[in-house]
Amino acid sequence: MPTLDGAPTRIHVPVVGDGPSSESSSAPLKLAISTCPNDTFAFAALMEGRVPTDGLAFEMELLDIDQLNQGLMAGRFDIAKCSFRTALALGGEIVVLPVGAALGFGVGPLLLSRHAENRLGTHDKNTQGMLTLCPGQWTTANWLYDLFFQDQTRVEQVVFSQIMPALVAGRADFGVCIHEGRFTYRESGLHRVADLGELWEAKTGCPLPLGGLVMRSQHDEALMRRVSGVISRSLAIAQANPGTALPAMRRYAQSMDDTVLMQHVDLYVNDWTVDLGDVGRDALAKMEQLTTKRGNSQERSSNLRVLV
Repeated sequence: MPTLDGAPTRIHVPVVGDGPSSESSSAPLKLAISTCPNDTFAFAALMEGRVPTDGLAFEMELLDIDQLNQGLMAGRFDIAKCSFRTALALGGEIVVLPVGAALGFGVGPLLLSRHAENRLGTHDKNTQGMLTLCPGQWTTANWLYDLFFQDQTRVEQVVFSQIMPALVAGRADFGVCIHEGRFTYRESGLHRVADLGELWEAKTGCPLPLGGLVMRSQHDEALMRRVSGVISRSLAIAQANPGTALPAMRRYAQSMDDTVLMQHVDLYVNDWTVDLGDVGRDALAKMEQLTTKRGNSQERSSNLRVLV
């Protein structure tokens, strides 16, 4: 599948530098990330062969977040960025890597409307016929909308990049906006109804765990640590010299404006991206508790594990 500019989304990352050989790393690992700027920032050096891979080769795909979630649930990837909502659904089938997460305060999806007077949260029966667009059933954004505004409107799942255009065109009443749209929605004449991250923070006191890197649990922990080390080195290269990541970010982003791209990185790449740590683990535990409390019948399992 191509990106919006026609660029291929599959990248072969060969072994760079020396590293231990093992049966588990003899075949390329299938690694999938999103096209959003915080992922392409973190993975730019790896995608471009500028970081030692510790004897590992990767076959990378860049996809929309809902495609990542669906592909991971179908067993297509060894390692993938996914919504933490999806990670919770998979439970013991995956292990969360400590690097690469999007987690923080002030990072939540925005509930937008075309008209400033459109509001939710009052359980007004007049809103039940209205339409809200969400970016995928297994996204954390959809989970948050359901947590705070369940049954208040009709809901349809669409690709995230279609949500703001649909609102502008009047094809929906509300939309849950993720990625760069957080910084550009006003330019499109849209209005903020709620910041779902702020609602989460008020409810839990925790930073919002949006998404993270996970690895299939059939791989041994030694390999997981090698993979984490490679990704950490790629992220460190971008943090030391952000300009080196801009070409990859421009290639795959919805916005070509460098200022918007770096705003995105400044917001979503932080200390918890480097290492989830105890605060990140606590936030995931809170999300798991709320999911269990709501009694979602579609849950496969629980007890999410983070690699130490």
